[in-house]
Amino acid sequence: MTIRVMLVDDQELLRTGFRMILQSQGDIEIAAEAGDGAQALEKLQHTAVDVILMDVRMPRLDGVQATRRICLAEDGSPLPNAPHVLILTTFDLDEYAFAALKAGASGFLLKDVPPTELVAAIRAVHGGDAVVAPTTTRRMIDRFAEVLPTPHHLPGPDPLGPLTEREREVFLLVAQGLSNGEIAARLVLSEATVKTHVGRILAKLGLRDRVQAVVLAYEAGLIRAGASD
Repeated sequence: MTIRVMLVDDQELLRTGFRMILQSQGDIEIAAEAGDGAQALEKLQHTAVDVILMDVRMPRLDGVQATRRICLAEDGSPLPNAPHVLILTTFDLDEYAFAALKAGASGFLLKDVPPTELVAAIRAVHGGDAVVAPTTTRRMIDRFAEVLPTPHHLPGPDPLGPLTEREREVFLLVAQGLSNGEIAARLVLSEATVKTHVGRILAKLGLRDRVQAVVLAYEAGLIRAGASD
């Protein structure tokens, strides 16, 4: 299956570099390019795209706002058929990149990412994975807790209400930044079983990936910045 990619960056030279790398891959096609978020939204109206490489700092409409419009409905729920967004950032742990993850992006990459990692990241998010290691996600939350609302128990029904007891256990370990292998060891399960649980958890809670699971747990007061257990 061909992965249709859109490049969104106000630096044409950078887009050219990414285009040269990606066009050499047999399973990746450059479907569109845009110089800012507003132009990206316009092109998405008539162009089918699977993955978007999105810069954060651009004129007119920045990458965070564009990501939110692409990935989330007006009520803040994930749009099921939205393209996956990979944020491009100059600095590791850029607060803008974190804000974009909260807005629905599936991961972030440094702009000097090696070509092999860029290609692997595109394939990963296209397959439904997040391109931020779980421990990195927790480190980002610890570093940028101030950009999130104060943790609180969300009003209304229990946010984990749809989950079984076992799925709740798995969810909380995902939220603590554990990998599938670490969760399997903690709960004495196989990695395949944990992967199945994670898939069901994301589907039941309407979450796109593990990154959003961590953010939900933080906002619901189920974990807190700096907590390891």
